[in-house]
Amino acid sequence: MAKKHAGLSSVQLTMMALGTVIGGSFFLGSAVSIHSAGPSILISYILGGILVYFILTALSEMTVANPDAGSFRTYATQTFGNGAGFVVGWVYWTGMVLAMSSEAIAVSLMVRGWIPNISIALLGSLVIIGVTLLNLLGADKLSKLESGLASVKVLALVSFIILAILLITGVFPKTQVIGAGELARESLFPAGIKGVAGSMVIVILSYAGFEIIGLAASEASNPIKTVPKAIKYTVISLVGLYIFSIFAILPLVSTAELSENASPMVTALNKHGIGWAGTVINIVLITAILSTMLAAMFGLGRMIRSLADENHAPNWLKDNSNVPFHGILFSGFAMLAGLGLGLMLPRVYLFLVSSGGFALLFTYGAIMATHIRFRKMNGCPPEGKCQMPGYPFTSWIGLISIIIAILSMPFIPGQTSGLIAGIIIVALYLSIYMAMRYFSLRKNNSSGNILNHVRYKPRLSEEFSKELNEEIPDKPEDKTKD
Repeated sequence: MAKKHAGLSSVQLTMMALGTVIGGSFFLGSAVSIHSAGPSILISYILGGILVYFILTALSEMTVANPDAGSFRTYATQTFGNGAGFVVGWVYWTGMVLAMSSEAIAVSLMVRGWIPNISIALLGSLVIIGVTLLNLLGADKLSKLESGLASVKVLALVSFIILAILLITGVFPKTQVIGAGELARESLFPAGIKGVAGSMVIVILSYAGFEIIGLAASEASNPIKTVPKAIKYTVISLVGLYIFSIFAILPLVSTAELSENASPMVTALNKHGIGWAGTVINIVLITAILSTMLAAMFGLGRMIRSLADENHAPNWLKDNSNVPFHGILFSGFAMLAGLGLGLMLPRVYLFLVSSGGFALLFTYGAIMATHIRFRKMNGCPPEGKCQMPGYPFTSWIGLISIIIAILSMPFIPGQTSGLIAGIIIVALYLSIYMAMRYFSLRKNNSSGNILNHVRYKPRLSEEFSKELNEEIPDKPEDKTKD
């Protein structure tokens, strides 16, 4: 196991999380959810924020007890066994690799709008190589770069909100007071409750990426204090920015005018004569996607190292340095392979890449299921500081909500293939694990230890271990011995 590099603060963790979360799924994807749900989309984003809070709080409790680099994969192993950890880790890694290779294609298409003669394959490869090399710099330098990129996105959203307020109030030069505008002419529930329910999958995915806090916790300065603070900052920042941004859009443009082909912010500002908004938002969108890819690669490298440390990945991926060079490079090559697949076999690639959303929802479901059993097995984290309000009801609400979101995927255009591909990927990795387990048992019938078939022993933090030891009395000596 690599020596832990302590140093990331709660602010750095928060900015890394914002850098991962705020991306194309919100700048572009929010148009689809607003169009389908109308003004009631605000309810969807509030409910999504509450669900994110439950998932992050559950992850925080387990992270405080054991700030392991494998995060949710390690906790799934501790509570459900090696098979669960193997499947969760590899499904998450596969989904993120496919999603990030598609982001590289998206960036390339946007840049080619300005430089039409350049090859998409070349541009996409340069983006992936650049993201990979930057991750080799280490957590401290990467967090500073990520903080800068995340700041651009946050500043863009804040600037849009301010600009929208100026338009609504009529303070902006040469404009009339808009007031409630289009919002006054909209029905609150144009598609009924079905519209809210149908938008939830897209809304949840627009929040996706926050799990990077758990994967980065092993490199935090003081995980017991840093992680809970980072989670609180992340939830408040995300929900606040998303809600205010959507609320600012609604008076400016009719929800019927929004489409997936343009950012709702660009559509809203263009409608009111601010034509330069499109160029600015596109630049911010490129920054957002690059920021997301950087933070995602950070997590992928650490996930691979965690899998390798538990013999769930080839031995050559093991790495004892602070920076998981092998895991990062391997993930980078996998993204390049995904890029090539996308260019050579676009239909197959689109089928696979749509599983990225499923992989994230699957991971969040695993986090909630793990947390429920974790609390039953271990109680509260160190010093009895339970963070999850209303446990176990809130944990069950979170798990059931995620299951409903997964089952709702076929009702969202383009998500049916994601559900099918996701199920196939889960079945594939489960089959691989069972095959590895079978052959290792045959080869090592005497010990059966290559895949650590004995249930994984939790590696809890020193504070948590000390507290548990104090509660368990020493076993009395056996005085019947000769």
